[in-house]
Amino acid sequence: MIKERITSLDVFRGFTIMLMTIVNNPGNWESIYPPLEHAKWNGCTPTDLVFPFFIFIMGTAIPFAIPTKMLDIVTFNKIAVRSLRIFCLGFFLNFFGKIEAFGLEGIPLLLVRLSITFAIAYALLGNFSAKVKMYLVTIILLILFFLAYSGIEAFREVRIPGVLQRIGIVYFFTSLLYIKANQKTQILVALGLLLLYWGLMTLIPVPGIGAANFEKGTNLASWLDGVILKDHMWFSTKTWDPEGFLSTIPAIASGIIGLLIGQLLNRTIKKTEILRRMILAGILIIILGVVWNEVFPINKSIWTSSYVLFTSGLATLCLSLFYYTIEIVNYKKWTKFFLIWGVNPMLVFFFSPIISRTMRAIEIQNPQINTERINLEDYFYNYWIVPAFTNPLNASLAYALSYALLWSFIVWILYQKKLVFKA
Repeated sequence: MIKERITSLDVFRGFTIMLMTIVNNPGNWESIYPPLEHAKWNGCTPTDLVFPFFIFIMGTAIPFAIPTKMLDIVTFNKIAVRSLRIFCLGFFLNFFGKIEAFGLEGIPLLLVRLSITFAIAYALLGNFSAKVKMYLVTIILLILFFLAYSGIEAFREVRIPGVLQRIGIVYFFTSLLYIKANQKTQILVALGLLLLYWGLMTLIPVPGIGAANFEKGTNLASWLDGVILKDHMWFSTKTWDPEGFLSTIPAIASGIIGLLIGQLLNRTIKKTEILRRMILAGILIIILGVVWNEVFPINKSIWTSSYVLFTSGLATLCLSLFYYTIEIVNYKKWTKFFLIWGVNPMLVFFFSPIISRTMRAIEIQNPQINTERINLEDYFYNYWIVPAFTNPLNASLAYALSYALLWSFIVWILYQKKLVFKA
């Protein structure tokens, strides 16, 4: 099997990361264009594609990242350590705003939080020996879990799941499956996981609630989150978590479908034949997802099996479009902007929310109200962006695009200096 880098995959990753940055950073959460919002419950918007697209891309990249299909102790440790590093990056993000130190407040406390953050980032993204990486991630993981369950008031309700945590878990199982199983077995495992999840959610009554259902806060996945995670769930609900325990099962299938497409891309056959098979696979998977939607609704929050198929099919077709344009037509002049985004995805994932939270933590005098203070994020939005627009939806979108532009500059600098940070 060849191990050549696929530019179209890197571009697709960069496009997805940039879209994530835009949808996660509106100027005003009350003024968002519908396509840039998540579906309220059932259904799927463009924003609901970002997370499964990234998991799909991660799965697609595995055949290019793992040199040989042989599971020795070195390879297993490499996979396990990378999975844990990704998990810990996301887990630490849930601690950032809860860190306290010596009764400090304001800027001094923020500096402490940022110092710890950069130390964690260096430990989890730094290029150390395999043994040092293993020791560092083990120590950090144990400390984070100890703090979460220590009874310390500041961390009593810190969230454990999250986007990066799910990515780390999916990467671990998908990578092992790639090494140990052939493609037929991989297909059967993906299908088995989707059917298993459907069966669990459809057939098992929810303890203390009643019949199986797919409703918010009363389904089996929500109940299991409450049992396993208890106070350590998504802060907006405290009754269920969109990256919870049970819904991670079908998310692994999202990674496996990406893995199957990655192995297709890595075959020594004509590029036009690869494209044909990708398009057929994408259409078929979408159709299966739409059909399954009739009995198991497409839903990101509980990551339904139909959602896995629908989003994986769309991801396959999107990648097909990039593949045709870049690899077959060889039209690449426009790709560099997205390539610079796709080179450092973990850095953007980790520091994008950190920068936003830092801006919200820094307060200055409100220029129009002497008795009030305003944080930097609100200041830039209300006094730099809003005055230029009459439509609040446009103002909110303009702020998101401005934030993405800031990150474009950051990743461009890193790209120019050939600085790549990998978990």
